[in-house]
Amino acid sequence: MATREPATWPKRWIHALAHPRNQYSSIHLIIGARRRILKRMLQDVVDLDRIFHALADPGRRLMLERLGQGPASVSELGRPLSMSLAAVVQHVQVLEASGLVRTEKLGRTRTCTLNPATLRSAEHWISERRTFVERRLDRLGEYLAETAETADPPSTTTTRSPAPGDPA
Repeated sequence: MATREPATWPKRWIHALAHPRNQYSSIHLIIGARRRILKRMLQDVVDLDRIFHALADPGRRLMLERLGQGPASVSELGRPLSMSLAAVVQHVQVLEASGLVRTEKLGRTRTCTLNPATLRSAEHWISERRTFVERRLDRLGEYLAETAETADPPSTTTTRSPAPGDPA
């Protein structure tokens, strides 16, 4: 259920919450806490979306690999790619908006550096999912091993069931 903003609450709610004895009521604490938690969760999702969007392009991944060796100018990042400088700048802007890259302009040169903290947040998200999947696969393996031990061993002779219409 979505929480309505205080401006849209009925007047009796606002009056009840404004009363001094109700300033510490549970509804007053829960509504504020829910809004903060939801905002934090949504912010994390947005950041991950931007990171994975930036990593989706092979050209941007190549730029990040180059930045892993150290800072580089925008023109250095665009050299191995077959695209115009304007296209390289747009890719750098996407990387910068995602937080993967920081840029600094010195004179006419824009220098890019890798932001490892942002990469770590994506790595953390992936490792959490990997751990979850590995646990489930381990449980599946244990279950299959248990069921294989309790199953009857297959017989060496096979019997053929008669087909409909075959004499007995």
